[in-house]
Amino acid sequence: MGLQALFFYIFAFVAVASAFMVISARNPVHSVLFLILTFFNAAGLFLLTGAEFLAMILLVVYVGAVAVLFLFVVMMLDVDFAELRAGVLDYAPVGALVGLVLVAELILVLAGNWVTPEAAGSGASPIPPLAERTNTAALGDILYTDYIYFFQIAGLVLLVAMIGAIVLTLKHRTDIKRQDISKQVARTPETGVKVVKVKPGQGI
Repeated sequence: MGLQALFFYIFAFVAVASAFMVISARNPVHSVLFLILTFFNAAGLFLLTGAEFLAMILLVVYVGAVAVLFLFVVMMLDVDFAELRAGVLDYAPVGALVGLVLVAELILVLAGNWVTPEAAGSGASPIPPLAERTNTAALGDILYTDYIYFFQIAGLVLLVAMIGAIVLTLKHRTDIKRQDISKQVARTPETGVKVVKVKPGQGI
């Protein structure tokens, strides 16, 4: 067994074990930390397959942004996780059904590769050798040439979703003072200065 195969089994074992701990840990903060560990090991698997761009994206986007955001939200919000876990059994049949569908899909994929191993190299966009084209350049060629319209549509969908989330969660409070620049610019000395005549011995 070569060194690459050894690292593959190490990364795969730690990734599966940490993924199991994500759903079995009682403390939600520990679950997020195990999720970060899972992402790191998945990035190591991507590096072993030569997909260094996907590995860096996984670390920067998921570990550096998404998982850390989950961690801060879980630590800052006072969520009653005991109450949330009370209804887990109600959704167990649906979760089991989804799990069975995923297992069936994985079996079909693995069985197809075992029966017809030549199908793996007959894709619409075969992977070029690393000596001819780097992994990042090959992904860029596919995204910005063959799938440029789908890429732009996905960006528009995310933009609309972001705007919709802001509109739905934005609340205008009437009990606080807000800055109105147009009123500030339109002020005159007569409205901006108020002269109060105070009689001797009286306060304002």
